[in-house]
Amino acid sequence: MHKTAKIYVAGHRGMVGAAIVRRLQVEGYENIVVRTSKELDLRSQAAVAAFFAEEKPEYVFLAAAKVGGIIANNTYRAEFLYDNLMIEANIIHEAWVNGVTKLLFLGSSCIYPKLAPQPLKEESLLTGLLEQTNEPYAIAKIAGIKLCEAYRDQYGANFISAMPTNLYGPNDNYDLQKSHVLPALIRKFHEAKEAGLHEVVIWGDGSPLREFMHVDDLAAACTFLMHNYEDKLFVNIGVGEDVSIRELAMIVKEATGFEGELVFDTTKPNGTPRKLMDVSRLHALGYKHQIGLREGIASVYQDFLANQAKYVSGERVA
Repeated sequence: MHKTAKIYVAGHRGMVGAAIVRRLQVEGYENIVVRTSKELDLRSQAAVAAFFAEEKPEYVFLAAAKVGGIIANNTYRAEFLYDNLMIEANIIHEAWVNGVTKLLFLGSSCIYPKLAPQPLKEESLLTGLLEQTNEPYAIAKIAGIKLCEAYRDQYGANFISAMPTNLYGPNDNYDLQKSHVLPALIRKFHEAKEAGLHEVVIWGDGSPLREFMHVDDLAAACTFLMHNYEDKLFVNIGVGEDVSIRELAMIVKEATGFEGELVFDTTKPNGTPRKLMDVSRLHALGYKHQIGLREGIASVYQDFLANQAKYVSGERVA
């Protein structure tokens, strides 16, 4: 990408999209095109077609998606499938129609079969049944991968895909009913400290292993792939290391300054025992994450403190 290239970041108000915009600006790119969902309904084929015809972006980062936690995924199954299929289909198609030089589609680690061998290798896609609770979202993301592959096969379009691991960072979702484990722990420990509580209750026994990547590392990986990757097969993006929920809770406890006890509610489910991405292909290409988990959580807690009113109310900071 040359520095004056027009770059469209779809989903710029989300955690991932906002990080990609920040990264592009750090790297000296200033011709960045964005639209809010009120300005452009990505589910509308006509609206997306008009946008691409008017703006003619040269590069596209497709980070827009309807996202949510387990409850939302399982409750609004039709919405998660329909909305995400429409968003990606409209953008990928119009990128081809309008001669976009390169597009990067971002998926999710939930695309892998529920019982796929760990660590999760790219070749495990479509080798088994998906996790039922988020199957619609996973199917939509798999369709996005296959759309990029199909446009590459039929039309020669330079469309690539990447699958991130669990992410955290600025502009995360801190709704305790909808958020993922790390932002939920940050909010729970902070509020317990503020209230002078003596304990924080955590679901399960703390043994499940999870991988976490700072969203700024993901954004750096995305621009790296846009510069250096041309192949058809999608690429896992992660750190290649995992940590137990118990260890994670201890790091968050330290970062927030909570001095009480951890109580693990073993009557609640643990979830999948382990979920780790195989990132050997990404490392072989020459990219490796830079932000350690302890350092990253400390910085994210400071961001939470600075934007607490907006985060707790559910507003987006970007």
